[in-house]
Formats: sequence, structure tokens, C-alpha cells
Amino acid sequence: MLFHIVSLYKVAGIKTFSGVIRIFCTSLLFLVSIARVFGQELPPIQSFAATTYNADNQNWSISQSQDKLIYVANNKGLLQYNGANWKLYETPDKTIMRSVKVVDEKIYTGSHQEFGFWVRDERDMLKYTSLSQNLKIPLLEDEEFWRIEKVDKWIVFQSLSRIYILDPEDLSVNVVESTKKITDLYPIGSQLYYHQQQKGIFEIKNGKSELTSSNTIFLEDDVINIFAKEDRLIVLTKSNGFYAVKDNKVSKITSSLDDDPYVQIYCSILLSDRSIAIGTIANGILILDESLTLKYKINQNKGLLNNTVLDLFEDYDKNLWVGLDNGINLIEMESPIRVFTDLTGSLGSVYTTIVFEDQLFIGTNQGLFRKDKISNEFELLGGTKGQVWYLTIIEESLYIGHHNGTFVFKKDQLRKIDGTQGTWNVKPISDEILIQGTYNGLYVLQKEDGDYTVRNKVEGFNYSARHLEIIDNTIIVNHEYKGLFVLTMDNNFEEILEQRNEIDLKDSNSGLARADNQILYACSKGVFKFDVDDKAFIRDSLMSTIYDQEDYISGKMIVHEARDETWFFSQDRISRVKSGGLSSSPKIEHFSISQKSRRSVIEYESIIPCDEKNYLIGTSFGYLQLSLEDLQTKSFDVYINSIDKGILNSQRISSKIDQQVSSVFDYQESLRFNYYTPAFLKFFPTKYQYKLVGQYDDWSEWSENPFVVFENIPAGKYAFQVRSKIGGLLSTNVASYQFVVKRPWYASTVMLILYVLGVIGFSVFIHNVYKRYYRKQQEMLIAENQRELKLSKLETEKRIIKIKNEQLQKDYKDKSNELAASTMSIIRKNELLSQVKKQLSEVEDKEVVKPVIKIIDKNLNHTGNWELFQEAFNNVDSEFLKMLKSKHANLSPNDLKLCAYLRLNLTSKEVAQLINISPRSVEVKRYRLRKKLNLSNDENLTEYILSI
Repeated sequence: MLFHIVSLYKVAGIKTFSGVIRIFCTSLLFLVSIARVFGQELPPIQSFAATTYNADNQNWSISQSQDKLIYVANNKGLLQYNGANWKLYETPDKTIMRSVKVVDEKIYTGSHQEFGFWVRDERDMLKYTSLSQNLKIPLLEDEEFWRIEKVDKWIVFQSLSRIYILDPEDLSVNVVESTKKITDLYPIGSQLYYHQQQKGIFEIKNGKSELTSSNTIFLEDDVINIFAKEDRLIVLTKSNGFYAVKDNKVSKITSSLDDDPYVQIYCSILLSDRSIAIGTIANGILILDESLTLKYKINQNKGLLNNTVLDLFEDYDKNLWVGLDNGINLIEMESPIRVFTDLTGSLGSVYTTIVFEDQLFIGTNQGLFRKDKISNEFELLGGTKGQVWYLTIIEESLYIGHHNGTFVFKKDQLRKIDGTQGTWNVKPISDEILIQGTYNGLYVLQKEDGDYTVRNKVEGFNYSARHLEIIDNTIIVNHEYKGLFVLTMDNNFEEILEQRNEIDLKDSNSGLARADNQILYACSKGVFKFDVDDKAFIRDSLMSTIYDQEDYISGKMIVHEARDETWFFSQDRISRVKSGGLSSSPKIEHFSISQKSRRSVIEYESIIPCDEKNYLIGTSFGYLQLSLEDLQTKSFDVYINSIDKGILNSQRISSKIDQQVSSVFDYQESLRFNYYTPAFLKFFPTKYQYKLVGQYDDWSEWSENPFVVFENIPAGKYAFQVRSKIGGLLSTNVASYQFVVKRPWYASTVMLILYVLGVIGFSVFIHNVYKRYYRKQQEMLIAENQRELKLSKLETEKRIIKIKNEQLQKDYKDKSNELAASTMSIIRKNELLSQVKKQLSEVEDKEVVKPVIKIIDKNLNHTGNWELFQEAFNNVDSEFLKMLKSKHANLSPNDLKLCAYLRLNLTSKEVAQLINISPRSVEVKRYRLRKKLNLSNDENLTEYILSI
């Protein structure tokens, strides 16, 4: 660090190391002289170390674009900050970048023997164009460009020996030479001043230098800045403070800088409120009000990363950016919050605060401290070292709940009440009685001779009574681990008449308070009110909306009866409840100061009004002073910065966002959307909410991450939308980006056509297959039906044949019976006729019976019997005679007749009767017939005939 300081002093004109040491020591004396601002509340300060922005330590110049992006000239190149991320663009020749100035869409920079500008390309990346090389400007050896300013339409580049005036329209350059070192440029409206060492102050008019003042002061000391005030110039010098220049007359202006003339100033800036910020080489920043009285002293002990200030810049939101020899700081000059930070650790974590007798008292884990409005220094009250839990004002005295007992502070005197130890709190019961909650129960204090002493301990209750409230004769004690105790006391508060324990409501970090003559209990389940009649707690539905279980961190409540307000503390905000005025419902206000920002000690949150406008909030590092009226955040926008695709395969390709044109990405691409809001607020961090319309149509949860990654996005049309929130205010816009994710190759249009054709072809194929199948099935069904019909027909025919056969059999049987009957009839007739004939032959008168016998013989020999028999026989067995003739053609008709009689299984006697021969003749015929039939002796004639 000392090396950097020495180099800076050499730049400033101090040549010897001993001179540096002398000035450095006198600067330390100046630091001691203004040490009374130790307790000063400062604007919020943000720090950006080199490890944060990933570049070199030294930062020489700062500027801002119209879209509120911050640009810093760093040793390694150009830094860009959008409120979410830093990005470094290295100088083309790898030299130190000394200056930067944003003009419209161009970012002009200057470095070693080089100056030019940067513009954004189609991928939203900055690309550099060298003016000094393209315009072929002959530069001096080892020339560096320390300042860039815009005056009217011209861009002015300043080195230590020259001033280059560029007309950006025709790119013409006018060079102003200097024989002495040029310390800086000082634009005032359309006028441009500069200072030459040992020559004085000059103004450039019509492209040429004109001497403004050659006063000895400006010959011997460097000019840091020049401001216009009314009809005169105010000149700030490096070592001798302020001077006024009017009509070639120079007069000294008294300021706080005169307290130490050896403080070395390196840079300065006139702020929008007309105060002046001054950057020193070893003393940090001095901020003087319009009357040039010291307003703030901000150095490394107060939050700066380094005491050597290289550049100061005020942005559009009136924040002061500080380029340091080691890092970058941002001071929120217009913030409604002022911060006191106990960097030394002597104060400790704040548990309780109160304003008493126009002094601020702070109870911490290290004791009770106080400071008045004049000194700005905190003083530890002797005898209070240790933990201070509670502060309250009773009867114009300050009562202190301390680890060692109860203390009373009055008229600058501190007294400990004897017999007390480990006191959490003290509450008044009446004008003569107090009750205190201690580590081991309740104690009653009685006033005697104007002072309170311990009267008695409340018997029967030995628990820690950190939170207690009193209403009538009822004491309510909240114990974190045992729940709520409702104690009904006797009139003298000596004895507990009734004790009830509400264990169902016990909760960690819960709180108890009395507001508007009501007892309130707050826990993660909500806010409850005590019902005096039922002696029970009832949930208040309206006040329970102040926080939810996810937002809950503490039930601590702070009541300010004089202002009719009760304060609640949650994860993302603090809330104030006031009476509703004309309405019966209370009015609830929310202030977005998160626990992450305020860093209060949980369960020991505190907030007190310190004047009509400002409140003081205790923190673990000191306290915050805030103006509720000014808490409203200014309007702001959100922007989509870039898209990185191919996150999963480590191919991070940054793409320019054109919100009017839809991009097309590959199927299942992984995309990272980077977005930002250019707001630089320490206590109101930017939160983002997004949705991907087409896949996730609902807003996400709020997050401080300035990016989101979507992996493996399916095909479709999408609209990515993002909005931001600072405090309780939403961004004025919703940034949107539309894009398309292509279908995979197998779902492309060509493939879909092929799929359609394939489906159609497959459908036709399936149709034909089914058609053939069903036709075959139909043919099979028809064949089956035909077969079944045929079988049915055959079955029917079979049944018909069977019926016919049965009928034929019946007919055959009938005919056989008829044939048998006929045959038997013929046999009987012939037998009868034979008997009649025989009888008639025995008649003596032959002649008388002869005609009869003749008739009988005629009937016995009548061929009609055979014809009748043959017809009947053919009806019964028509094929027999044909088959017999075919097999034995040599048979005579008489043989056939005999065979027919034998087929009827007639005996020889019955055959003899039929043919009117003797049985012996029949046997002869049978014999002959056997011969004709070629039957052997052992073959039966009748059986043979029956087998045919």
C-alpha cells in the first residue's frame, strides 16, 4: 500500500520519500483531529474487492451509461457492472486503462499510448475500436490518457502533456500542446478549463488555450477541481484548500480542510446537492456540505476498502462510486438509511435502545452506552459492563435490566437496587409498586423514601420470567420452553391465587407485549390477544396476516404508546400496526427491510423513534437510522442480459437478446437466462421472479439469483418473462424473450410426412391384410357353412334314408308279412283244395264230383298263384332274382321259382303244396338245384340262397 501511495505522490509532484512520510504523518494527525465523528451515522457503503470483480486492485476512473450500467477503468481493462454481475474486457495491448467516459452508445477509454471506444456487437459483447491508430494520430513517447470529458459535441482526451479534442462527426482532431504537466480537466457547462503546473489555470476557447489565472497559489500547488458558483470560480487545490477566482482576483475560502493543510487531495466531485466529495491519498473520503463544512469522514475504519481514493463518480441515482487503490466502494448518499457500524467491537451487539434526556442509550452484550447529539461519541456507563437486556423509563428515571440485577439511572447517577440479580425486565404495577422478571422468578419492588427496594419474591413461581405483562391482577409470563403462565394474584401481589399453564402455545422466539390495553402474544402460529374474562388467548385473524410461518423469525414486539404503534419483525420486512382512525380495524404497514440487511439479534430486536422523522433499529454490528418517509424505492426496470446455451456440455455461448425477434434452439437444449436490474442498494437487495410461458405458467418464488437455468426444454413455443422487486416495489416492466425449441429430427416436418405416409401405407397394408383375412375367414365361414349345410343335408338325407329304410323295412316287413301271408294263404288254399279233392276222390259217384275235381285241379295248377307270388316277392326282394340269374345263368324258371321259395325259408312240404307236387319231388328239385348251383355236400342250399 505504501508503494502505491508513494507512486501517487510522485504523480502529484512530491519527489522525495521523506516528503511522502512527512505528509503521511501529518495526515494521521488530521485523522486524530476529526476522531470525534467516531459515532457518526454514515450512508450505506458497499464494497467490491478485486476478488469480487476478478480484476486488478487499482481503479482509476468510473462512468455510467444511460441504461445505468457502471464502467470502471481498471489496471487490467474495462470493468462492466450491471447490479448483478461484473465483466472484464481487457485492453487490446494489455496495458493499464486510466480513463473511461460513456457518451451515448459509445464507451470511450484511454490507456498507455492508446485511446478509442467500445460498442456492443450483435452478441451483446463490447468490441474495441482504436481512434488513435485508425486516425493515425502521432502520440508522444510513453503517453497515457488520464481523463476523458464530453464538452458540447466534442470528446476531449487528456494526457499529462496534451489535450486531444475529437469531433465524433467528422473524426477530426485538434491537439492542444502543453510545455508543462497537465494535472486535470475541469468542464463547466460548455467551458473547459485545465491546469498546467507552474503556469496556472487555462481555458480552451476556439480550440486554443487562454490563461485564466497565474496566481502564485496555482503555480505552486496542483489544482484538483474547479466549480462554478454564481459569478466566480471555486478552485480546490491539492494542499491548500479552496480559493475563489473572480476578475483575475484570487481569495482564500475557509473550509474544514484548513484544519490540516497537509492532507493531500487526489480527486473531487461536485455532488447534485451541491456538497463536495473529496478523495484523498491516505485519508479516505471527506464530504463537505455547501458551506464547505465537514459532513462525513469516511475511511478504512468506516467501511472503505482502502484510504487511497483514485476517482469519484456520482451515478444517476445519486450514489457515490469510489475507485480505490485497492477495490471499489459504493456509497448510497441518498439512502433513507444511515448506518453506525461498530468496527472496533467495543460496542457489541445491540439488545435494547432508548432515548432518555436527549441522549441515546444502547444496551448491548458489553454494557450500557450513551451518546448525545453533539459529541457523536459513545460512552460506557461505569458499573454497567456486562449484558444489558432491557431499558425502560419509569417516573423520569431510566431502569436497566442487567445481567447483574436492576439499575436505576437518574440525573447522571447510576444506582443498583439491592437484592436484585439477573433482571430481564421491569414493569410498573402502580405508583408505588414495580415488578421485575428475573432469571429465577418474579420480584416485587416497593417505593420507600422515593427509591425502590425489593419487597418480596412471588412465592410459587421460580421460572425465568424474561417476558411478562400485567393486566389488572393478572400477570402473564411467557417461557420459551414451558409456554404461557397466567397467574392470578392477590391485591397486594404477594401470593398466587391461581396458576394456569398454556403449554399449547409455546414456541421458540415468541414474544409478549401490551398494546392499547391488550395483551398480545406473537409466535409462528400467529398473533393472539388475551381475553380477560376467559383468561385465554384468542387468535387475531387480521394481525396474524403480518407474517406467515415461513417468514417468521421472532415474535418480539415493540410498542410505542405515545405514537400508537406496535412493531413486528419478520424475515423479509418490519411491520407497523397503528389504530385504524375512523375504522375499527388497525392499519398495517410493511417496510421491506429484511433480517439479512438489518442483522438484528433475534429475540432482541429493537426500534425506537429518535425524532419526528427517523427511527433507530438495533443490529448485531451497531444500529441503523432510517427515515420511513423516504423508504419508497425509485422506479426501476429489469433487463434480460444474455442467454447461455449448452450449459450441460460446457459450451457457454453468449447470445444477444433481441426481444423483437424469436430465436430457435435445438431440441432439449439447456438454456441459462441472465437478467439484471441496475439498482445498487445495500439494504434493499434486488429479487427476481420468472416464468416460462409454455411450460411453467406460474411465477416462481422470489430469489436474489440473477439467472435461471432450464434443462432439456421440450419442443414448443415459449416466452420467458422476468420481473424484479426492490423492497415492496415491483419493476415498471416485465422483460420478455420469445423463442422456439425445434422438434427433434424424428419429429421434423419431413419425418412427420413420412410418418403420415407410413401410417397411410401401413393402414392400407393392414386394411388389405384384414381384408384378405376377413375374406378368407368369410370363405372359410362360407365353406364351413356349406360343409355344415352339406353335412346337415347329408344328415337330413341320412335321416330321410333312415326313415325311408325304416319305412322300407316296414314296407318290407309288411310285404314280407303280406308275402308270407299270401304264401301261407296259397299253401292253405292248395292244402285245402288237395284235401277237398282227396275227399271228393273217395266219392263213389265219380261223375258227380268230377267237375268239382276238375275245378280244383285247375286252381291247383293255375299259374296265377305264381304270378301273384312273384309280384309280392319282387316287392320284397327285387334284386334277388336278378343277382341269382347273373351268378347262375343256367337256372330255369322253375329253378328260380324254387330258389324264391327257399329264400322264404319254406320247407319242402310247403313248397310242394305251392307247386302242387309231392314233397319227394321237391327234394329231387332241390338236389338238382344244388348241382346247378355247384354246391358241395357240406353247403346248405337254403343258407346259400339266403346269403345272396
